[in-house]
Amino acid sequence: MPAGEGGRPVTVIRRSLPTPARHRHWPLCRRCSGIALDLGSARTRAWIAGRGMVLDVPTVTFPGTGAIHPIQRGTIVDTPGTARMLERLLGHRLPRLGRPLVVVTAPVLDGLAFRTAARTAVEVLRPRAVLTVPGARAVALAAGADHIRPLLVVDIGAHLTEVVLLVDGAVTDARRAALGTADLADGTPPGDITAAVADMVAAMRRQDRTALTRTALRRGVLLAGGGALRPDITRDLPAGLGCAVQQVPSPHTAAVRGAAGLLAAAHHHPSVTGTV
Repeated sequence: MPAGEGGRPVTVIRRSLPTPARHRHWPLCRRCSGIALDLGSARTRAWIAGRGMVLDVPTVTFPGTGAIHPIQRGTIVDTPGTARMLERLLGHRLPRLGRPLVVVTAPVLDGLAFRTAARTAVEVLRPRAVLTVPGARAVALAAGADHIRPLLVVDIGAHLTEVVLLVDGAVTDARRAALGTADLADGTPPGDITAAVADMVAAMRRQDRTALTRTALRRGVLLAGGGALRPDITRDLPAGLGCAVQQVPSPHTAAVRGAAGLLAAAHHHPSVTGTV
């Protein structure tokens, strides 16, 4: 027994802290019920915690009068229709108990309107919280890109093409064109999409009073979206942009995989796991 002041014995009581329970993933851990969603104009993709990618289907709903496309050119034009689609596709895939955490990717330049409509539509899944992330940031996360240096992300989708400048992971500039791979079926030349990307990047360089865009271009462009799989679109991109172009692995699913990474990070946060 240790001695205290004046040589008097001091009793030391040691209490061991309770060992936190091992964190279990869904479906064993109901707190970890979660969904990552990429609501595209042409395709809807969903990743469920513990099950991985469960959906990669056309973005369409059937109200009784035929097929309706509730999302067009990166805009949710039919919020109730989007909710019906999510209920049909995901309602039976979720546990009866517990409320999921939902992470939804969103176009950068239609951000507020899209996020508001998406949150309303996702309520059909009874979420405990809905988080939104810019699609370009989700792509960068899926690619494991360095967020410290400026990064230029080009996302060529079916109906929308975005060029986004990220600095420290935050959007600092963005451009969009209502043009994508689906337009090729209507006779749009692939070169029009390549030229649109080059024009948007050139506009960013002209209007950038800092060196951020030029720094990002020296690093090279990160390419995602279904258009990244089209050589007739991407072949001339390096020459048109004057820099290297790096394709994200599985570029058509990069956004939902990045959202899934954010979902996993949220599940391991002490506020969710109950550990310190």
